[in-house]
Parts: sequence; C-alpha cells; structure tokens
Amino acid sequence: MHNVNIYLHLVGVSMIRSKTQRRTLILLAGLAAVFSLFLLVMFRSGPLAPVEVTVIPVSSQGIRQALFGVGTVEARYSYQVGPTSAGRIKQLYVQVGDRVKAGQLLGEMDQVDLDDRLQAQLASIKRAEANLQDAEARQRYAHAQAKRYGELLPLKATSEEIVSAKRQELQTADAALAAAREERSRLKSEYAGLRSQQGNLRLTAPVAGLVTQRAAEPGTTVVAGQTVVELIEPATVWVNTRFDQVAANGLKAGLTARIELRSRKGTLLEGRIARIEPRADSITEEVLAKVVFDTVPASLPPLGELAEVTVDLPPVAAAPVLPNAALHRLDNRTGVWRVRQNGVDFVPVTVGASDLEGRVQILAGIKAGERVVLYSARALTSKSRIKQVEKLGVNKR
Repeated sequence: MHNVNIYLHLVGVSMIRSKTQRRTLILLAGLAAVFSLFLLVMFRSGPLAPVEVTVIPVSSQGIRQALFGVGTVEARYSYQVGPTSAGRIKQLYVQVGDRVKAGQLLGEMDQVDLDDRLQAQLASIKRAEANLQDAEARQRYAHAQAKRYGELLPLKATSEEIVSAKRQELQTADAALAAAREERSRLKSEYAGLRSQQGNLRLTAPVAGLVTQRAAEPGTTVVAGQTVVELIEPATVWVNTRFDQVAANGLKAGLTARIELRSRKGTLLEGRIARIEPRADSITEEVLAKVVFDTVPASLPPLGELAEVTVDLPPVAAAPVLPNAALHRLDNRTGVWRVRQNGVDFVPVTVGASDLEGRVQILAGIKAGERVVLYSARALTSKSRIKQVEKLGVNKR
C-alpha cells in the first residue's frame, strides 16, 4: 500500500508539471503573436511605416504673373455745392440719385434781409455821389481861387499870406475829393458783393453729374461754404486699389485689369491702371493704384463698394515651375522634398515669380525633370521611408 501511495504522488506531480509547461508554452506563443502584430503595425501603419506621398515632376515653363488687390469705388471728381454766405435753405429741388445737367437749379437760399441791405446800400451810394459832386465843386472853386490869387501876387495886388492860404485850401479840397471818390468806390464794391450774394442764393450744378448727398434740408441755417448738395461726375468713377508691395514688381500705368464688384459676383468688368500713387501705405505695406473702367457701368456702383481687382503683369521667361504646395519651411529655409531611390532629402530652393493659380518658378536648387513630394500624409524627415500613391487617403493625418 505504501508503494502505491508513492506512485500516485509521483504521477500527480508529473501531471502538474506537464500542465504548467503547457501554460508557459501557450503564454509564450501568445506573447510572440502580440509582438509580431506590434511589429507589423509599427512597420505598416505606425511611426515606422512608410509615409504615403504624392509626387510631381518639375516642369520648365513660362508663367503669366497676375496681381490681386482689393479696393473701393470712388469718384475722381466730386463737387460740394453750398452758399457763399450764411443763410437759411429755402428749397431743394433734387434728391439723392438724381442726374442733373450743368447749370441746373438745385436749390435756393432764403434772402432774409438781403433786399433791405441792397436798398440801404443804394441809398448810401446816392449820398456818396452827392458828396462827391459837392467835393468836386469845392475843389474847382479852390483851384480857381488859388490860380487867381497866384496871378495877383506879381502885381502886388495881394499878399504872400493870402496866396499861401488859398493854396492850402486847394490841397484840402483835393484831399476831400479823393476821399469822396474812394467812399463811392467802396460803397459800389459792397453793393456788387451783395448782388453777388443774391446770385449765390441760387444753388446751381457746376457740371452734369449725379447727386450723391443732400447734406442739409430746407429750413436749416448753414454757414458760408457749408455743403448742401454733393455731386459727382459718373464718368470719373474708379477703384482705389491696394496691392501687396512684395508682389507689385512690374505694376505700372496702362496695364489691363479685371474688376469684380462685390455686388456683382461673377461679372468681370474690363479696366486698366490709370496711375500708381507716389505714396505707399507703410503700415499695411501696400501700394496704392487707381483703376479706371474701360466702360463705366450704366448702373453706377455705390461709392465705397468693395471691388476685387486682378491685373495681368508681363509674362516671365521659362524656368522650372512647381505648385506652391510643394514648398516647405525647414530650419528657416524654403525648399522641397526631392524624391530619391531610398527616400527623400530636403533641398533648399530660390523662388521667383508666381501666378494666381499657385504656381511658383524655381530659380535655383532643383532642375526640370526631377521629382518632388507634393503632399504627404505626415511630416517628412530625411530618414522617412515613402510610399508613392496617386491620392492620399481620406483619413490622412
């Protein structure tokens, strides 16, 4: 019996060891499978996996530069019509948006006391003319007296004192006559000024134009020179446009332009650069230019409306060209990721002219025919492995 128990004990121990070994083998096999799966993930979709990229060849071609700017619609000539003296507006005959002819009556100012002032001025002029006639008579008499006593002096018929007194009276009469003439001239000038004011009570259009503002209404008292009605000449409407200084090389007067008003999206109006302003905006670093319409729209755009302006610059000579998306910044250098046999390397380049389609000329660093990365699923390094695809996956990172 004792031997039987020992045998059973040994059999039990052997069975336990066998189970433990099987569990260990199963655990090791599972760990191996997990590790293999981990490596597979690392090399196929993890950090060590090849980076999916799209590749484009460098082509040599010329591009036509274009410059884009934003501006506002303005009028080259505007006219502020108002009275030349203070007064009250009596009536206005035009509304904003009306087209008027040159010389057309726009409104009238109330005369207030102007008629009374004109009558008073006429009365003053009459008194001045009467005083002038009296001064002329006194001067003629003094002149005759001075002449008569001057002729009597050689005959010893009068004294030196009397002759001197008569000459003094003549000088006084001459001065009074001159003063009377000056007074009459002054009063006539004031009368002409009042008549001019009377004429300026009529507010007339200096040119044929469009009414853009009624700055005051009937019954309002205005001061001299204050604007009552504003006019513009529709034919002088242009777009005051701002262009980036960096891209404005080659911009000059006479270049053709395409104008798209914000209120007329999709409609391009032809124009040209009228002039480049001699002063740029140092804060926004923009060049200012005036762009005129070849044909001013019949339906005039409102002043102040925004407009997008595209100007065609002179074409540049052929050179290697790449889409702007292929350019990258690395260590403060602009360059491209050039495709080589086993991966990619970063090549610094010198960029030149560009167009509005996003194409950039490469002046140095890479040649036509070489291939570069256009888009990549992840950021690239010189150690990256790549996988060329026609299009990146939708879920690219």
